[in-house]
Amino acid sequence: MTYTSQKERMITGELYRAGDAELVAARKRAQGLMRDYNQTVYGDDTERTRLLGALLGTHHGAVIRPPFYVDYGFNIHCAPGVFLNYGCVLLDVCPIHIGADTQIGPGTQILTADHPRDPSERAEGWEMGKPITIGRNVWIGGGALLLPGVTIGDDAVIGAGTVVTRDVAAGQTAVGNPARPR
Repeated sequence: MTYTSQKERMITGELYRAGDAELVAARKRAQGLMRDYNQTVYGDDTERTRLLGALLGTHHGAVIRPPFYVDYGFNIHCAPGVFLNYGCVLLDVCPIHIGADTQIGPGTQILTADHPRDPSERAEGWEMGKPITIGRNVWIGGGALLLPGVTIGDDAVIGAGTVVTRDVAAGQTAVGNPARPR
């Protein structure tokens, strides 16, 4: 497939250059919206909704407690009823899909950003990513870490502090580092 931009390469998980002018501008835009969102106060739902609408790909009224951190924002898609507690980090170089009624604990990191294993590609400034999908009605405990490319099935539970390196099946509880079914 032929890509016309570094942004397209990034979103599809191909090697890309993060220093590309379009991507730098998109990160700066996200940083401004994040700053504004993170300075809102409890009860200012109209402003929070407006800022999330500008920042995220889709948010469907998600409740996200600031502070909240992203790379770009436009690759984050929240279904109705999503809740993210304080201090979550979503590095969205590739799409992140969060299913309806999913609850995510404080300090959780959802990281699609990755780097080539070939040291010469890293030295040349190439980066890459893999999408993350979280099903509906998932509960992710505080401080969990989801690594690039994982899928969490519907109704799963991820224990606090768990490092998810592989897919978690629907209805499964996973805990530990690395995550193991319980």
